[in-house]
Amino acid sequence: MTRVLITGTAGFIGFNLAWLLLDEGFVVQGYDGMTDYYDVTLKQRRHQMLLQRPGFSATEAMLEDRETFDRVADGFRPEVIIHLAAQAGVRYSLENPRAYLDANVIGTFNVMEAARRLQVRHLLMASTSSVYGANESMPFRETDKADSQLTIYAATKKATENMGHAYAHLYNLPTTMFRFFTVYGPWGRPDMALYKFVEGILNDRPIDIYNHGDLCRDFTYVDDLVRAIHLLIDAAPVRPVDGIAPEGDSLSPVAPWRVVNIGNSDKVRLLDFVDAIEAATGKPAIRNYMPMQQGDVTSTWADASLLQRLTGYRPQTDVREGIARFVAWYRDYYGV
Repeated sequence: MTRVLITGTAGFIGFNLAWLLLDEGFVVQGYDGMTDYYDVTLKQRRHQMLLQRPGFSATEAMLEDRETFDRVADGFRPEVIIHLAAQAGVRYSLENPRAYLDANVIGTFNVMEAARRLQVRHLLMASTSSVYGANESMPFRETDKADSQLTIYAATKKATENMGHAYAHLYNLPTTMFRFFTVYGPWGRPDMALYKFVEGILNDRPIDIYNHGDLCRDFTYVDDLVRAIHLLIDAAPVRPVDGIAPEGDSLSPVAPWRVVNIGNSDKVRLLDFVDAIEAATGKPAIRNYMPMQQGDVTSTWADASLLQRLTGYRPQTDVREGIARFVAWYRDYYGV
């Protein structure tokens, strides 16, 4: 039974990943800071559900608390670490940038130090499609240059990619970074568009549609995302002997390190997304069209061919099906 330490297990993605790995027979140690960026009750409920399952244990503490994290990691002795915990939210980074430096940079450094010390066989860490920033060449490929981040959130995530590469090179630590593309689904975050839109529509409140709806996103259903992460556990990168990475592979020529897109490979118009929510809820939206938000991008679109080459898998849940599942969960959870 593989022992996996997952940071962020009370979060949206971490909860779903831990659930899947427990189903697959892994032993999982969770770690989460339970910050109040959004409703802590939702986080507590996720952890409560996981704690009812054999093979799961959890510690609630901040990643910046290196002493506690080291104690937990040393006691659990993981073979694999999957680092998902972060200060989330693109827009909140405009209001409180320091939170992103503390959680995303310092917290990630503490995770990498533990992975180095414990000599884990694979360190997997979450990045974001936001690192592509102002890049207009689509679909986004891992081998594209990504040096034009538009928010502190994205900049801290790119910093962790670079930090991960340095550690992989210096300590021969197999490291995979994955860039997520607009993840959605049951148990999602209340600050995300789908949650806000469903909540607004079901309560007859206006929903804010930015850039007057002229936006596209590559929406990735959470079950597809965590399945991809699960499969990537056994696809640890190996430093190329000749210093040459295969064509189209983001594998570093000087380190056992690569970055992998996890996306649906499908651009969906925001207005079509709203239409699908209206169909799933059976109610029309009261649409409040707004200008573009600072730091936002007009489109995201993943090239997920590298993921498929490494794992034989690629996300494929249709956005209408995924939205319907989220609406069903929302109605059940809130008794609507």
